[in-house]
Amino acid sequence: MRYLPHTRSDRQALLDAMQLSSIRELFSDIPAAFHLPEGSLNLPECLSEAAIVRKFTQASEQNRHAGNTRYFLGGGTYHHFVPAVVDYVISRGEFLTAYTPYQPEIAQGTLQALFEFQTMIARLTGMDVSNASMYEAATATAESALMARRVTRKGRVVIAGSVNPRYRAVTQNYLSRLDGEYVEIDMGAFGTDLDKVIAAIDADTACVIVQYPDFYGSVYDLAPLRAACDAGKCLMVIAFSDVSAFALIESPGALGADIAVGSGQALGIPMGFGGPHLGLFTCKQKYVRQMPGRVCGLTSDADGKRGFVLTLSTREQHIRREKATSNICTNQGLMCTAAATYMTLMGDAGLATVARHSAAALEMLVTSLPAHVSAATDAHYNETVLSFSGQQQRDAFLAEARARDIFAGIPLEQLETGSDACHLLVSTTEMIEESDISDFIAALEVAK
Repeated sequence: MRYLPHTRSDRQALLDAMQLSSIRELFSDIPAAFHLPEGSLNLPECLSEAAIVRKFTQASEQNRHAGNTRYFLGGGTYHHFVPAVVDYVISRGEFLTAYTPYQPEIAQGTLQALFEFQTMIARLTGMDVSNASMYEAATATAESALMARRVTRKGRVVIAGSVNPRYRAVTQNYLSRLDGEYVEIDMGAFGTDLDKVIAAIDADTACVIVQYPDFYGSVYDLAPLRAACDAGKCLMVIAFSDVSAFALIESPGALGADIAVGSGQALGIPMGFGGPHLGLFTCKQKYVRQMPGRVCGLTSDADGKRGFVLTLSTREQHIRREKATSNICTNQGLMCTAAATYMTLMGDAGLATVARHSAAALEMLVTSLPAHVSAATDAHYNETVLSFSGQQQRDAFLAEARARDIFAGIPLEQLETGSDACHLLVSTTEMIEESDISDFIAALEVAK
């Protein structure tokens, strides 16, 4: 279709059919005071379609984004490399148009892709079982709190202040209309003091939610919390933002998580202005019947041939509403296929390589920092907070970095209410080269 399909004669034919003398009469029901005078828009002369395409192409080339800059932004969404074959696979009609596989006999491909996705996610997180995805990490975290309440039949949810602010906000919103208590624990500035979280556990606590690595990038020992949860008979929920971390550091399963939830965006899914992303939800086998969403399983048909089915689907579309574990009525199935394709391509060795490069890049940056800037966290994976002497110094650095085509980090107060305006959340992935770090440090030196 042409960008302006109606000719003058087309418009006149329309008016004649409606017995009107002008286009303005079409809007006669709108008071004249709200009509723009003719010519007031001061529009330029019309252009050809080819000229319009050229004009907008030139304008779009001025946009600065992860593809044409050096990109150190994180905070829950990360710039990882996406192999071309991932987009090819999910663009195929068999996957692109597939919806919930209600009829397994004609949805074996979709079911197998979801089954393989679950298997790989369970392996990567070290957990017993994974569902076939959630919307994204924030709602997955909220659903984990609801699941813990069902499992323990307790009402109190304790969440560490080092969990991503967006995950906390959504969880609080979910629980705000329910009986029970939602408690956020202030662990101090970029704190990793689990004693404060442990002290908040009482007899009515259903679960404790922590993030690993946490929102500030810190990696720390969760064994004391695991012991405290056992003593308090509550569940330990581990949230995460970049699941690729577990190709290098200890997985939630190895740390003793009862439930592990987070984002799968790092697995072959572009940032996409915040979506669509992929929510991951895993748990121990004994809790599987309380898990929201759906689980695809492997079975055999009457002839002994391998087949895939929806083993569990405890949502309100399939069972009585009062028996449903969640009102999640769809999922990110196409994003599951993207993640499964990515993990299959990368394999264990490839995922480990990505994780090592991501962590090594941050270590190189931190060890190169000039004296007037410091990293607020000691043990980290690929994300940390840089502390400046004040907002003016930090903003001067951001301006210098932008002039060098570097997105240098996220001012922390934009994500976390009450944060001092002298901190910067920075993240590295395998997309960051040594020269990018050198330019980052050079910008820091200029903006002393």
